[in-house]
Amino acid sequence: MTLLNGRELSEKILAKLKKKIGRSKPYLRLTVIQLGENPASQIFINQKKKACEKTGINFKLFKFPVRIGTIELKKEIEKIAKNPANSGIIIQLPLPEKFLTEEILNLIPEEKDIDVLSEESLGKFYQGTLKILPPTVQGILYLLKNYKIELKGKNVVIIGAGRLVGFPLAIQLLKEKATVSVLNEFTRDTPFFTKKADILVSGVGWPNLIKGDLVKRGVIVVDAGTSMKKGKLVGDVDFKSVSKKASFLTPVPGGVGPMTVACLLENLVKLNTRR
Repeated sequence: MTLLNGRELSEKILAKLKKKIGRSKPYLRLTVIQLGENPASQIFINQKKKACEKTGINFKLFKFPVRIGTIELKKEIEKIAKNPANSGIIIQLPLPEKFLTEEILNLIPEEKDIDVLSEESLGKFYQGTLKILPPTVQGILYLLKNYKIELKGKNVVIIGAGRLVGFPLAIQLLKEKATVSVLNEFTRDTPFFTKKADILVSGVGWPNLIKGDLVKRGVIVVDAGTSMKKGKLVGDVDFKSVSKKASFLTPVPGGVGPMTVACLLENLVKLNTRR
């Protein structure tokens, strides 16, 4: 079994970005908007900050309390979006339940939407007219390509159809000529699908959801799920049992996560290079 080492590959991407940025773009700034306190979100924000430090990109965090009203929050985000110093903006998900996620994400203009989550950006991504890919999707593609894993004609099963992983990844994999099945909580006989997968991707956020008895021998497993368990970041895959059958497997942490962060910053550079 070979580990798909996202940490190692992400460092190479960040090194290339640092070289590309050099002294020519000292104005680049990643701006993160956070609402409330979420332990997992804090880990991801810290990862983004460290990646910015490695590449020479400035980092700015705007933190708002959960008690802030929707109208006030919208005004604050619009102000942040209009500021030319903020080169790329992300809303750290998940948002507290009182907010309508789509409504908040749509406040980020396309030219600063490095996460590809607004309706405008997603629409162009689905049509194939956007110049960047959602960072998790791009990260997974880079990881598979780095290990010379072919997608064309492969039977790919995705568990979960969320906005960050499952849904956009399914669209992209269809463009890559893979045969794609997307499973959700209403799917009947989940093992019927998972045991036929050449490549299995899980992005649910449910610890130990995928066990060894759900996959066939030789399967390639991409664990894109994250959740907190006993204060630690864990994935969807039961590593111990699945590693005995898989040919390739991403670890958590150290797999898809670092790749997503690296590709997020790559999107920031790409959008500002075009401008």
